Amino acid sequence: MTESERLAAAIPLLLTWHRANRRPLPWRDAPTPYAVWVSEIMLQQTRIEAAIPYYRRFMERLPDVRALAEVSEDELMKLWEGLGYYSRARNLQKAAKLIMEAYGGELPRTARELRGLPGIGDYTAGAIASLAFGEPEPAVDGNVLRVVLRLLAKDDDALDPRTRAAVTDLLRALYPSGEDAALLTEGLMELGETVCLPREAVSCGDCPLSALCLAREAGKAAALPVRSPRRDRRVEEKTVLLLEHDGLYALRRRGDTGLLAGMWEFPNLDGFLAPDELLPRLRDLSPQGLIPCGEAKHLFTHVEWRMRGYRVPCAVMSPAYTWLTPAALRAHHPIPSAFRFFQNQL
Repeated sequence: MTESERLAAAIPLLLTWHRANRRPLPWRDAPTPYAVWVSEIMLQQTRIEAAIPYYRRFMERLPDVRALAEVSEDELMKLWEGLGYYSRARNLQKAAKLIMEAYGGELPRTARELRGLPGIGDYTAGAIASLAFGEPEPAVDGNVLRVVLRLLAKDDDALDPRTRAAVTDLLRALYPSGEDAALLTEGLMELGETVCLPREAVSCGDCPLSALCLAREAGKAAALPVRSPRRDRRVEEKTVLLLEHDGLYALRRRGDTGLLAGMWEFPNLDGFLAPDELLPRLRDLSPQGLIPCGEAKHLFTHVEWRMRGYRVPCAVMSPAYTWLTPAALRAHHPIPSAFRFFQNQL
């Protein structure tokens, strides 16, 4: 049996399984193109269980493309607060504005056109096109890649873009259209999320494709897919300052480019600075002392922040910062989850 023949035999089995085991998810309740788009962007780098409450809150406040295009950036970031990878939200709004200008407020219906929108790559374009419009276009993420590479017992590096491209081409040649396109996209994702799990968590006995799976037959399902070693994260040390004046705390906005671009943050300095190094830098605020307030760590994709914090009562409020009560800060200013430990100290 060729690889194409094996995949072709797997598709009807997977569709039957998915119809019987399809999970009720909020974006499946009313699968409008807008709902599919928002959910797919949220699910990038975010687990389904974590994304659901954010999705519901987001859709209640921004139910359509126009609302997303017109919302203020601060409110948008507040709705996204805690999900991380904030460029996703900015690209959503950039795309919404483009959709209003170029497509009359309606998402384009083909993967080719969708790829032209900010924040939409091959996977997301395939997901929206197949789920919302029934286009025979695959959406290959890590879950789908794992299912196919195990089914075919392929040792190709799952992190190599050429592997993803090859799997996409294999699937595209066999993809159904219409309702079955949506069901196949969902089914492949669902199988990878619930049964064909990474490493030893895989549950071959529950898999509808087990009789066809070459990795199961060879006893190496847990060993696949093969992944090249990831490079180590760069470690950065930071001193975080909770500057306080009469119950108000200082925030500043990060620059427009780079990590956490445009987000609000507590003032911080590179390196772990000792009190005798910090006090001269804070002279303009007339600091009344330095009170240690703990340490925290946050992992980004390629960077690890290690942070040490100080609460600093100040006699002077500098106009270089925005000064807010803790309640106002929490209600209106999106703070990245990297600083959540220190926000909880207020």
